[in-house]
Amino acid sequence: MKLILQRPDTFGAIASILCIIHCVATPFLFVVHSCALSGCESASIWWKNLDYFFLTISFMAIYHSTKTTSKNFMKIALWVNWTVLLAVIINEKTQWISLPETITYVIAFTLAVLHIYNLNFCQCKTNKCCVKNG
Repeated sequence: MKLILQRPDTFGAIASILCIIHCVATPFLFVVHSCALSGCESASIWWKNLDYFFLTISFMAIYHSTKTTSKNFMKIALWVNWTVLLAVIINEKTQWISLPETITYVIAFTLAVLHIYNLNFCQCKTNKCCVKNG
């Protein structure tokens, strides 16, 4: 938790990259693991719900990043991307609309890039530019 508070953009970028790895690895691990153990019928519950873990971690990282960013557009970009990622993951679980899997990768990658950009170019140099909650 201390890492999230002190370096939310670093943590958010790492979480986004791990999310991408999870998304890319899921089809391969699902087929290999579940077919070997149960004849291709099911994946483990924890693996299916790992998306929500990454969303929770990303939410905390974005929440703390937006407290220390000096750019208002960055706050909007981070929250919009997170909301779109949430919608895409919920859609993936409920299958309302058929979307290509690459959309999830692009959004997660964009979130990682936004965190890295924010870390490098949008950090407050003084306490005057940031809104701090006491």
